[in-house]
Amino acid sequence: MTTFKAFRIDREEKQIIAGFQNLHLDDLTEGEVVIKVSWSGINYKDALAGSGKGQILRQYPLNGGIDLAGKVMESRDSRYQEGDAVLVCGCGLSETADGGYAEVARVCGDCVVPIPQGMSERDAMGIGTAGFTAALAVMRMEQMGQNPDMGPVVVTGATGGVGSFAIDMLAAKDYDITAFTGKPEQYDYLKNLGASDFIDRHSLEMSGRPLDKALWGGAVDSVGGDTLAWLCSTVKPFGNIASIGLAGGYKLETTVMPFILRGVSLIGINSIEMPTEMRNRAWERLGDDLRPGHLDDIVTREIEFDDLPGAFDAYLNASVLGRTVVKIS
Repeated sequence: MTTFKAFRIDREEKQIIAGFQNLHLDDLTEGEVVIKVSWSGINYKDALAGSGKGQILRQYPLNGGIDLAGKVMESRDSRYQEGDAVLVCGCGLSETADGGYAEVARVCGDCVVPIPQGMSERDAMGIGTAGFTAALAVMRMEQMGQNPDMGPVVVTGATGGVGSFAIDMLAAKDYDITAFTGKPEQYDYLKNLGASDFIDRHSLEMSGRPLDKALWGGAVDSVGGDTLAWLCSTVKPFGNIASIGLAGGYKLETTVMPFILRGVSLIGINSIEMPTEMRNRAWERLGDDLRPGHLDDIVTREIEFDDLPGAFDAYLNASVLGRTVVKIS
């Protein structure tokens, strides 16, 4: 393949310019593994980067897309051979390295993960960073002793990708799940994934007290801001909160009271930088006991590569439900 199509993001003065270009392999950032990309997906960060609404890239130009799946074309890393089905999530794609919105990608060998047995390339991207992050949250909470007997787990941003997968995975492990969302019209969708109770965030009044009534055995939060502060004050003794996102704000105004009087643990989840062993273990479990049972319900949209630029607005205005997969080639 002498040339290939890519969705490339560049900056001219202070303006972000993004669109399709034809590239050569030598145009890509360095890496040991060259992959023919078949599928990618859309995450909130992808929408910010591709639309120019957020400063996600740390260097320019780069191909967008923080996720990719496909088959190895060539490899200077002995762990991977031509024809291997692989995926890459995070690892600096579309931040410091060319990403998955391209028919060909060249990536660092340590970032490559074999696709679990029985999982298609499309399914791997249906899961993508969202499902991978949810799996990391479950794993970290388990390490801290979380179990269903501690009480219900509340999942914020419930209709998004991370929230949807967290509900699916935790419900399959017999947790009682409360879905926290601003979309009450999607209660049936959330119930199908495994939620048994619901909170409409628009009707909730948060007291702002350092300690409020203890309600939750734990929480998976992709909102941040005031919502995360409220969760800290309402999680039961020795419960765990997995902090994933900042859709509601990056500031956290709380006190030490939940941590020193109730022993609550606030766990940061970083899906980008981690030991290779942890990355591989998470994907092994995504192919095993954390394999989503409702993947076809969570992947609500499939688009062609050419339709990618028009798909970002749904993420920016929070009207998206579940996951979108992008057919690259």
